[in-house]
Amino acid sequence: MAGLRNKVCLVTGASRGVGKGIALGLAQAGATVYVTGRSSEQPVDDLLPGSLAQTVAEINAAGGKGIAIVCDHGDDAQVQALCARLEREVGGLDLLVNSAIALPSDIVDTKPFWQKSFAQVNMLTVGLRSNYVMAYYAAPLLIKNKGLMVSISSPGSRCYMHGPAYGAGKAGTDKMTHDMAHDFKPLGVTVIGLWPGVVRTERLEMLKEADPNMYQGIANMSESAALQGQVLAAFFADAKRHEDTGTLFYTADLAQRYGLKDDNGLVPNSPAGMFGPPTTFSSIVIE
Repeated sequence: MAGLRNKVCLVTGASRGVGKGIALGLAQAGATVYVTGRSSEQPVDDLLPGSLAQTVAEINAAGGKGIAIVCDHGDDAQVQALCARLEREVGGLDLLVNSAIALPSDIVDTKPFWQKSFAQVNMLTVGLRSNYVMAYYAAPLLIKNKGLMVSISSPGSRCYMHGPAYGAGKAGTDKMTHDMAHDFKPLGVTVIGLWPGVVRTERLEMLKEADPNMYQGIANMSESAALQGQVLAAFFADAKRHEDTGTLFYTADLAQRYGLKDDNGLVPNSPAGMFGPPTTFSSIVIE
C-alpha cells in the first residue's frame, strides 16, 4: 500500500504508544512522517521504553521517511517553531494527527481523583489545550494542502474512564473536533476524531506483566497500535472523506469500512456494543 507516497504527515507524541503506532501505519503507506516528542533519546527516568530515534528507525524500515523533531507540546513557542520549520521544509501539511498527551503513571489506579497524583491535571494541558495550539499554528499548512486533521480521543469522553481529568480532556477534544471542522469545512480541510479500542502499547504490556490476571484478558481483545495509522491512511485515500468532516470514528468501524485486518488476521470488533456510538453534536451554529 502506497497511498501516502509523497504526502507529508505530522504525528505528535510519537515516541511510543498510539502515536508511534500511527506513525508506523502511515509509513507503511509510504508517507513522509514528522514525529514529535520531548526528547530524541529515551529519558533515563522514563518508565516506558521508546524514543523518537527508535520511532524514526522503524518508520524508515516500514517504507516511509521519518523525521524527528523534539517538541514539548506544553510549550506554545516550541509548537509555533515546529510549524515554522514545516513551512520552510515542506510548505504544507497533508495529515496532522494530534496524539500527544501527558499520561501520568498512575492513570489506571482505581482511586478517586483527589487520591491520585496532581499530575492528572496535566492531561488538560498536553492532551486538550495542546491540540488547540497545534491546530492553531498548523492551520495555514493544512489549508494549503486541503489536508486532514485527526485528534485521538476515546469513549472516555462519554463514560467514567480513568477519572475526571482524562474524561474532560477527551470530551473537550471531541467538541473541538466538531467546531474546528465547521471552521475548516469551506477551505477543504477535513477534521475527524479517532476513538481507538484497547491498544497494545508499551503501557499495556507493562500492566500485563505486573498483573496478568487483571490485564491478560484485556490484552487478548486489544488492537495493534499500527492499525490506528492504517485506518487513517485508508481514510485519507477516500475521495469522499470530506463528507465525514466533524465525525468521530471508532478505529474498528473504519477498519470494517475499508476491509482492514489487524495483525492477528481479524477485523476488530467495534466497541460501540459496549459504549454506544461515538458522540454526535447539534448542527445548530451560533457565530
